Amino acid sequence: MPNENDRNTVLVLFRHDLRLSDNLALCAAANAGRPVAAAFILDEESEGARPLGGARRWWLHHSLTALSKDLKTLGVKLILRRGPMAKTVSALAEETGAATVYWNRRYDPPGIAADTQMKSALQEAGIEAESFAGHLLHEPWRIKTGSGGPYRVFTPFWRALVEHVHPRAPADRPKSLKPFEGDVTGDALEDWQLLPTTPDWAGGLRKTWTPGEAGARARLIAFLDGGGDGYKTRRDRMGDDGTSGLSAHLAHGEITPFQIWQALDGTEELAGEDMLTFRKEVGWREFCWHLLFHNPDLATQNFNSDFDAFPWHRDDRALADWQRGQTGYPVVDAAMRQLWQTGWMHNRARMIVASFLVKHLGLHWRTGEEWFWDTLVDADPASNPANWQWVAGSGADAAPFFRIFNPVLQGEKFDPQGRYVRAFVPEIENLSDKHLHQPWKAPVEALRKAGVSLGETYPRPMVDHKAARENALSAYKSIRNAD
Repeated sequence: MPNENDRNTVLVLFRHDLRLSDNLALCAAANAGRPVAAAFILDEESEGARPLGGARRWWLHHSLTALSKDLKTLGVKLILRRGPMAKTVSALAEETGAATVYWNRRYDPPGIAADTQMKSALQEAGIEAESFAGHLLHEPWRIKTGSGGPYRVFTPFWRALVEHVHPRAPADRPKSLKPFEGDVTGDALEDWQLLPTTPDWAGGLRKTWTPGEAGARARLIAFLDGGGDGYKTRRDRMGDDGTSGLSAHLAHGEITPFQIWQALDGTEELAGEDMLTFRKEVGWREFCWHLLFHNPDLATQNFNSDFDAFPWHRDDRALADWQRGQTGYPVVDAAMRQLWQTGWMHNRARMIVASFLVKHLGLHWRTGEEWFWDTLVDADPASNPANWQWVAGSGADAAPFFRIFNPVLQGEKFDPQGRYVRAFVPEIENLSDKHLHQPWKAPVEALRKAGVSLGETYPRPMVDHKAARENALSAYKSIRNAD
């Protein structure tokens, strides 16, 4: 072990910030001019830590591989360790002879608690410990309402964000680092078993995504070079590649909102209403994190306590049919199959399937949030529960519960040519556009010609929309009357 007087290393921690550019902790280490050791700590043991879902574990494996290669170009090895944050970092600081530990702040309650404990342990050991911003455009404790509290409604939050937060310019990638030369071992990434094996369900993910900082940059460039043209309307068309596809890269910190904000200022292709709409999407992400910071139980407790009395059902068979995309409603099934195949789902589709689970099937929003947490490559501790509660009506600035999406009308409006449904529900691809979104109304001859046998090759609707809507409104009325 290094002698205390020999401590000179700067230890940089990576967690949700798997990038070299616009990484303030890494920049501070580079500016220190001392040997730099870099480490990623996989912490699923600290109190309250939520283990990553399968899709994010897959992404993490490949993102760490990319980060390790990028660090090697600067002569630095990425050390992998697994365990409780405070204990693991303290041990690693001792092994590397670290006089300083730098990291970028986290804003989820378990992350804050673990980092607070870590900072205290390091300082007690006489080690400098400093954190930096970078995960969000705003620090959640700094933006307050006129009464001094947190925001609960998006529009005034967005107004405050625009008026009072002036995003800094993103920091450049360090041109060089002085590498730590000591002999410190870490875990082998393969030993973490982040990738699925039996079965290997990640084929669609591999075809769809390129995890890592370079993949994030390529996605942003493609979006700004014409892919985002018409974003305001195209973002709702499920069969159109009209969204940015940056959410998973943001969730893993392979790109920052500062980099996106600056890139938007420098483009002519995304302008006017398109740019404002996209910036508001970035703002909504900030709002979700604002909510989580001030409501630590957002993933498990109703933001609106009135919904604590809601008469949710439990139906494992119905849940399984929804998860597998076997509901009999083509747009719902297409969305759930897209999720399973690619680890991602179009935003409009997320609203449709969430409304269907909560309001057509009467199942608790938490069952949907848990499924998304396991299957989304962009599963995010703030956006995931905040958006589920928004659809359920129990969240902040939520859609009213009585806003119940009709899956047929949603399909006809946002997938009018049926490209989305045909891509993921091939068993009905030969139906005409007229019947594609409600095959149960197609004439027998039309079904026969399309090779569709309802109840055999494709399921009949598991619930009737009109009856399900009436049941949902009746359930909602029961908690309103209880007031």
